[in-house]
Amino acid sequence: MARNPCDIRLLLVAAAVAFIYIQVRLFSTQSSSSSNSHLDAGRLAEAEKCESQLHAMIDQVSSQQDKIAALEEMKVRQDEERVQLKILIQDLEKRSLQTLINKNVVPVAAVVIMACNRPDYLQRTVESILKYQKAVASKFPLFISQDGTNGEVKKKALSYTQITFMQHVDLEPVRTERPGENVAYYKIANHYKWALDELFIKHDFRRVIILEDDMEIAPDFFDYFEAAAKLLDTDKSIMAVSSWNDNGQKQFVYDPKALYRSDFFPGLGWMLTKSTWMELSPKWPKAYWDDWVRLKEVHRDRQFIRPEVCRTYNFGEHGSSMGQFFDQYLKPIKLNDAHIDWNSEDLSYLKEDKFLTKFGKDVASATPVHGSDALLKAHNLDVDVRIQYDNQGDFERIARQFGIFEEWKDGVPRAAYKGVVVFRYKGSRRRIYLVGPDSLRQLGV
Repeated sequence: MARNPCDIRLLLVAAAVAFIYIQVRLFSTQSSSSSNSHLDAGRLAEAEKCESQLHAMIDQVSSQQDKIAALEEMKVRQDEERVQLKILIQDLEKRSLQTLINKNVVPVAAVVIMACNRPDYLQRTVESILKYQKAVASKFPLFISQDGTNGEVKKKALSYTQITFMQHVDLEPVRTERPGENVAYYKIANHYKWALDELFIKHDFRRVIILEDDMEIAPDFFDYFEAAAKLLDTDKSIMAVSSWNDNGQKQFVYDPKALYRSDFFPGLGWMLTKSTWMELSPKWPKAYWDDWVRLKEVHRDRQFIRPEVCRTYNFGEHGSSMGQFFDQYLKPIKLNDAHIDWNSEDLSYLKEDKFLTKFGKDVASATPVHGSDALLKAHNLDVDVRIQYDNQGDFERIARQFGIFEEWKDGVPRAAYKGVVVFRYKGSRRRIYLVGPDSLRQLGV
């Protein structure tokens, strides 16, 4: 850390005082040397050595002062450049936003693509979005938020005149809470908070849809979110709407119109309101933001809307998660390609009381299957079936047999509602319900 110049001057004054004192002592020693030379020779040698060391110290302090002055000058320049960069970015945002937003149309939601250092991925994502966003651009203004200073990503982002560019530049070193942690998760959480604060607080959007730079979207992506926005506004038991189903692989889905409530936050293309963000922002975590949202103390018994057939496809084999589960769970995801007129769909069945009743009846009417050979029995029955699991280990064993996600977070399996995980059997109409030990009671069955 650089010292204050005042500290350096104090050191030089102290050194000078010490030098004068030694010179006086040395003169005194030399004056009496004629009578006591054989006694004070040792003292004289010691004084000369001390004088030499003091000269060296003064030279070293002087050299350090020059270096510190140079560093301070460099820091001033960097601070000035940083201020100019922020002014430039804010000006770009302002001019771009003024151009893109139609003052006669109230946006449904801002759409932000979270980017960092993958220009090729960003291009693929943007091209997928623009294919369907152009027709509804005034309803869904598009942003790219870049974390860091990767030149290729910035160049690519600025090449799209119909997109507002935002840049998050944080040069402070990352301090992880545990040794060996991947700093990327800290940077990502910090970037998310900054970007959502910008969109909700600075630009005052009512809703925001968050995408990542490794996603493609379905043709009905924007219609789906426009229809869901009304539900999100009126039902306060819904925390967010997602375009993702963790068990959305081709073999586990059938109906492109089917939507569900879930106690598990899916992420990967999701929308939330400003009121929800104002609740989350002050306590946003330093890292692992998605798992934090999945904590019961955070979502507080609110649920998430998810589709059966995904409206986003994640192609990000290479990234901060290093392709974890990609081949097994992400690559086989079915991206919806059916045309759905969401504006004519009645989504009132997703209201909390209606969905609880309807879903409970569906689970209760399914044929119960028991035993270690539940998979074989389910295969031989041409009806919906339900299989009860006793605990997390038992769930993981059954899930492994079918090939769905085994993972839990804070006591909730992925995609579960009241402990029930539902999926289609081999892409058919038939549903498989994995039912927890307390699920039927929670469903009122």
